[in-house]
This record gives sequence, structure tokens and C-alpha cells, in this order.
Amino acid sequence: MTGSTERAGQAPEGLATLLTDASTDAIRAARGFAGGVYLRSSNPSLLKLAVLAGLPGPLFRPWWRMHRDRPFPVADAHRLGTEVLLADATETMRRYPQLAAGLPFQFGSVYVPVVGASRSYGVLTVLCPPVADATEVLPDRDRMTAVAAGLGAALDKLEDNGPAVVWDAEPLCVRPPAVGSPAERIGRFAWDPVADTVTADEALWALLGIAPEDFDGTPEALAGAVCPDDAAALLAALHDTAAGHPPPHPLPVRVSDGGLRLMELWTTDASPDAPPVAPPSARLRVSGVVVDPGPGPAADRAADLLPEGVFAFDRRGLVTYVNPRAAELLGRPAAELLSRPLLGALPWLDRPTYEDHLRGAMFSPEPVHFQVRRPDQDGDPHSAGHGGDLLTLSVYPGPETLTCKVVPMGRVADTTDASPLDARTPWPGPAGEEDPAAGVTASASLYRPIVLAIALSEAMTARQVSEVVMRELLPAFGGRRLAIYLLQDRHLYLAWETGFPQGFLAPFDGVGLDVRLPGVETLTSGRPLFFESMNQLAAAYPGIALDATEGARAFLPLIASGRPVGSCILGFDRPRDFSTEECTVLTALAGLIAQALERARRYDTEAALARGLQEALLPHRLSAHPRVETAGRYLPGTLGLDVGGDWYDVVEAGKGLALVIGDVQGHGVQAAATMGQLRSAVRAFALGDHTPDEVMSGTNRLLIDLDPGQFASCCYVRLDPLTGIAHVARAGHPQPLLRHPDGRTEVLDLPGGVVLGVDPQARYPVTELRLEPEAVLALYTDGLVEQPGSDIDDGIEALRATLARAGTPDTRAGSRSLSTAANLLTQEARQATERPDDIALLLTTLRIESRAQR
Repeated sequence: MTGSTERAGQAPEGLATLLTDASTDAIRAARGFAGGVYLRSSNPSLLKLAVLAGLPGPLFRPWWRMHRDRPFPVADAHRLGTEVLLADATETMRRYPQLAAGLPFQFGSVYVPVVGASRSYGVLTVLCPPVADATEVLPDRDRMTAVAAGLGAALDKLEDNGPAVVWDAEPLCVRPPAVGSPAERIGRFAWDPVADTVTADEALWALLGIAPEDFDGTPEALAGAVCPDDAAALLAALHDTAAGHPPPHPLPVRVSDGGLRLMELWTTDASPDAPPVAPPSARLRVSGVVVDPGPGPAADRAADLLPEGVFAFDRRGLVTYVNPRAAELLGRPAAELLSRPLLGALPWLDRPTYEDHLRGAMFSPEPVHFQVRRPDQDGDPHSAGHGGDLLTLSVYPGPETLTCKVVPMGRVADTTDASPLDARTPWPGPAGEEDPAAGVTASASLYRPIVLAIALSEAMTARQVSEVVMRELLPAFGGRRLAIYLLQDRHLYLAWETGFPQGFLAPFDGVGLDVRLPGVETLTSGRPLFFESMNQLAAAYPGIALDATEGARAFLPLIASGRPVGSCILGFDRPRDFSTEECTVLTALAGLIAQALERARRYDTEAALARGLQEALLPHRLSAHPRVETAGRYLPGTLGLDVGGDWYDVVEAGKGLALVIGDVQGHGVQAAATMGQLRSAVRAFALGDHTPDEVMSGTNRLLIDLDPGQFASCCYVRLDPLTGIAHVARAGHPQPLLRHPDGRTEVLDLPGGVVLGVDPQARYPVTELRLEPEAVLALYTDGLVEQPGSDIDDGIEALRATLARAGTPDTRAGSRSLSTAANLLTQEARQATERPDDIALLLTTLRIESRAQR
């Protein structure tokens, strides 16, 4: 269960040491039980696990690679450059359900980006026990941040003096930092059988974790405190000793957490309270010690004496101890188990259900119990007629070592067997090209359908659904090709493809439902079609066009609630069979995909209507003046229906112009509708030549009267083009930016009132400023400057710096130069794949007055 370390030679010299030290330092800082470092790889879209400390590598193979755009905390921390803190499993499920589906255990986690002076390298992560209050983890997170900052600086230095820092090897699996083993502890006691009282020293109370006043002084209480699970056996040993028959050797006893202790009993002087006629045995006094040997030879000797099987393995998965009974039950000599990876020494444990229990033991502070079937002597746990022996494994977690108790069971039906979905041969693809299913284990195949279902529920468009299928379904089954066809007017049209030769699918685009093709017949019949090879496909459909591969094909009908939606084709680069379980799972997943596509189709229709509403509400032409140039930009958020409540406008106001920008809370149709009402109200007040404070106050009262349950921010500027004098009123909106003709750019500090829609008596102070010719006034909404996990002031400062670089408009080019500046200010947002909020921008400048104008 350990990962290979030889491949570390592919990385720059010293990199492995840096990453290992950082991982163990972070685990100490966050008081975690495991952790590691993800680094960027030579594939720009992938992060790879470089170091894993405190967990066995193969058990966590599905998490060795992470796509940067996946909804996982590692990807978010790297992509957004912000820390992610998950206090417990509930928080993990709420924010990252796909991670919770794959690791459904009770743990907390912290993810800190590793960033140098100007480069982002990866993410430092630590897994820790869950906490009830996230504030308890904040000091640990701060210490982790310091470790990540130090690692980023070290990687900067390493990259400056050598090749780029990337990781393409398997992860290094290292020991977690030692927590220090407690010294051997010894507690002493004595029992007077005549008085029936037990006395003990302070060391025993400390060892047993009880207060002296809570102990009632009886041998029954002593036996229950030393070993609650086997108190009757200890009590019998006490009575045998009092009768003159002490045990010949120390008794090994187990405590509730799986640890081992030794109890030694002997007799001492006769009890002075015993009557003279009492038998000699009644005059004996029982003395004893309880020893907690801690890990090491003493504990091993104690475990050697147990009648039940006991073995131990460390947090990298290496077997560190096996007692004789465990070796017998497991069917392997101890010498063949010690110092070997558990799954390598006992390959029959390498099965999805068993792996899930072992993963649970790695995360849980509580014991984990499960049943397994040991293979028969022929090595087959499913041999005809009877199968192997049934065993119960009880894994007791510890900070550094996990102790496992093994006991035999009767021959009963085994309900824990689960066949792997992914029995594949090695990837024979082109050299240098990565197998999409590399590293996929049977356990990955089982949990990925759950992850796929969750991811499909979050996909909004047909393209997003197709991307989810490509990302989650193909790797789970070792596929490399995908095609999705959607039904429209009794024809199938290609909606998505990946992996097929260029142009190969073109002849099949738009085929009718009367054509004899597997992609058509799977939909018309409602039955999935599986072909183990291209030869089998060609035999079933003579004359069908085939690509160059010999691989298998699966054709799945996409049917949602009885309505045909389309068909899905999975392609493989080599022949393979499909088990009954695989066929069942793929058919069920096809239904989920169909429902997601049907939902996406409805969403596209609603989005088109919403976008039409948005376009109708936004200005198609801005009011103009010979001396004033303006440029506006609007970018919808990518969440929801791609419409929102941000707007900008330029309106004639008396002899001047009103420059307006606003932001209605939220996005969607309701926000867009409220925005339309506010824009109309502001235009009406502006055309009536009201002062800025009157415009704000009137619009505020209107929004409160409408009572849409929303509020809005707004900035209103009334500009006199002839003098350049502007009067400004703000309602909870970000401060404007002003670039002076000499290039100096500042964030204006203008007083303002509360947002619109909150206080009917709100007042909005008016500030006067002068806009010089060639100066640029920038009004914007917070979507342009606010990023998750970042301070909005940092975003405003970055926008100010960009505006300073944009330069002043060229009067000969007119608005085209101002338009260039608007494009520059929104460039990063336009290129982003995700925009959490809408964005609006309005730039204004005064032209230099020409002689003709004078």
C-alpha cells in the first residue's frame, strides 16, 4: 500500500526533500493526521499529487490527479488562489459534494495555495479531525499559510536556478511526523479478599484514566476499569490468584482503542484480618501491576500471547507486526507479511468494499469492523461450492500505527463481496500520451457513478453535461472516445465528440431514425448495445464505417421520463468484454445523462428568453454630446441564466449628461426585471433635470414601494460638458476611478448613502468634482473587482493600475481608444470561464475642444 519513490528522479534535484518537509511541517502546524502537496504538471490542466504523508498511496489512487476546473477544494485553491477550510464532513458535503461522495468519512481539511513571487505552483493540503467550530482551525490555517509561503519561496529559488518545477511521477508516500510515544507506564494495586477492598497508587489511576473518588474499591470495578471488554476473565484470574493459583505469565489484555496492556498477579503476606481457622488460601493477599508497554517489543510480546489474531500496519500501509495466530488465520507466514504493503502481502484485500473499510479506518478515530473472505488454498475466494474462510477484521486507528484484530467466523453468506468494474489491460496508446484511465482502481469505478450523478445535477447546459460525462464517465470505465447525439425533428444531430478521428463522425450527423445504425437503433429500441470489438460491430452492421481502432463500443439510449433525448457512444481503444454489472451501471447512468440533457435543453430555452429580456432592458444607444465620449461594457455572470441586475446608462439631463451605473442584488430574471424598473426610474428623474440627490432619493423610495425583496447600489454623475463640472451621488456603490491627463490615477473618496431599497429616509450627499479634458472617469460594479477569497480593495487597486496603463484617449481616434481601454479593463473577466457575478463598466472622457467648436 505504499507508493513508489524511484520516480522522484524525474523531478528537479532537491524537490522531493522540499515537498516532504513542507508536508510534514504542515501536518504538525494544523495538528492533522495526513497531508500532502499537489503540484502543477506538464499537462496544464492537471495537478498531480507529489507527496502523500500519513496515508497509503494505492488506497487513494483516484485522487492522484486533479483537473484544475473540477469542483474540488484542491482545484479551487489553486485556480482562485485562495485558502479553503472545511471544518467537518457536513461542510464538505455542502460545498464539495463530489469530494464527500468519494471520501464519505468524518474529517476536516485545509487547502492552502503554494504561490511564489509571481508563480502558482500547487496546493498544500492537510486532513485533520473534524471540529464543531471552524474558528478553532483558524490558527492552524495561519501556521499552514506560513509553511506554504516558505515552500513557494523555496520553489521560486529552485526554478530560477533550474528547469520548471512540475511533477509527473507517482506520489512519494512518506511517514507522517512522529507524535512521540508515551513512556512505559506501570500502575500497582493490591486486593484484600477478606475485606474485599482494592487499593492502588496514583500511577494506576492515571493509567486507567479514572479519579480515585470514582472507584468503589471492589475487584469487579478493577477488572472493569482495566479491560471492560473482558472483565469476567480478569475477575476469574484475581480469584484464582487469591486461591493460590496465580497465572504463570503476565496476562495480555486489550483496551477499547485496540491497545495492549499486561497484568501480572501474585500473592503476598496473609491478610491480618483473616480468622485463625480460615483456610490458608483465604489468608493470601493479591498484589499486581498493570503495564502499558506502548509500541515496541514489549507490546509485541504481549500480543504474541493473545489467542486471537493481531497484526499492525503503519499509515503508509506497511505491515509492522503479525502475531502467530494472525499469520495462521491470514494463511501466510509472518515473514512473508512483515515490512510489506498490506495489499501486496494480502492481494485478496484489494477489492472495492474492503478498500472502503480500510480508507475509513485511516480517517476515523473509532474502530472499523468488517468481514472478509480469505481465499481457499487455490487462491480463489469464489471457488465453486464453498469459497474461502470468513474472517472478521477490527481495525483500531492510532496516530502512527493501526492495529487489526482477526477472528474467524462461521461459514455464512458473504454480503461484502463486490466485483471490480474495471478489469483492464495496460494502456497501449501512443508513447507520451497519458492513459485517461491510468490509476483507476476498482474502488474508483464504484464511487465515480455517484460523483457523476452529483456533477450532472450541477451541469446547466448541454456542453457542461457533455464535459461532465467526458471527465467522470470515460475514466471510470477506461474509455477514450465519446459522442453524444441529440434528437430533433426525428433526426440525430452530433452535439459533442471527443477522441474520434477528425471528421469521422460527420457522415452520421443528422441521420434519420429510419437508418440502420447502432446509434439510431439503441434509441428507437430503448436497449443499450455492447460490442466487445470492432469485428463484432462489423458483423452486426455490415458495411458500417469503422475507424482505425479495434476497440470495443457501447451505444446507450438517452431516454428521460419515457421521452427519447438522443444516444451516447463510448469508444475504447482495445477489445474488452462488459460484465453484467457494467452493463447495468452504464444503462442507469445513461438515464441520468438523458435527464441532465433534457434539463439543459429547457434551461437553454429559458436562458434565450432571459437574454432577450436583458438585451431589451440594456441601452442600445447612449446619449451623446460633441464634447463627451463614453464606452460601456456588460458581462453577465456565468451562474444561473446568464442575466443579472447590473446596468449602465447615459441620459440627457437638462443641458448636461447623466452618467449612471447600478447593481441590483443577485442575478437571474427577478434581478433583471428590478433593474429594468430602476433604470426607467433613473432615466425619468434625469430627463426631468433633478439633482443627483433627488434622483437617488426618488429611486430609493420607488424601490421600497415596489418591495421586490431586493436592494441595489447606484452611482449617479451629472456632468456639464462645457465646464467639466460633475456632481456625484452614491448609494452604497464602489468608489469611481479618475485618471488625470498626466496619467496619475486615483480612487476617488466620495461620501455616499446606504444602498437603495433599505431606508426610506436615507440621504445621499452630493460631491462636486471637475473632469478635465482627456481625463477618464471609470464607473464599475463590484463584479469587476471582487473575487472569492480576496479583499475587494485589492481588486479596486488592480483595476486602478490597469486604468493607469490604459493611457488617455486619442482625440483623433475618438471613442475607439476609449473602447480599447474598456476592453483592457474587462479582458481578464471576458477570458474567465467562471464569473460569479455580473459586470458593468462605463468610461467617460471629455474631448479637447477644437477651434471650430470654439
